[in-house]
Amino acid sequence: MQSTNDNQLRELAHKRVDFRRHLAAFLVINTILWSIWLITKTTYPWPIWPTAGWGIGILFHYLFDYRKNGFFSEDEEFERLKRSSASSEKTIKEHSW
Repeated sequence: MQSTNDNQLRELAHKRVDFRRHLAAFLVINTILWSIWLITKTTYPWPIWPTAGWGIGILFHYLFDYRKNGFFSEDEEFERLKRSSASSEKTIKEHSW
């Protein structure tokens, strides 16, 4: 049986590998799109739109999987709620008659 920490590490590893796959797909597909644009010699750089849109998705994927962000962390929110609950209970006990 794996410990909770091992499960959390496995989940994090899975997310990071998924990010790398996402990044690889982004690079391959966008290379193809920009190559088509160069070959067809159109003046308007239309691949900028899928590159920019998908790039925003890649950025958020990176931020959620590699950056520790307390605002979106379920574990940190749970700890905040526990502290808040404990603080509320302490206040109630101190002021109870």
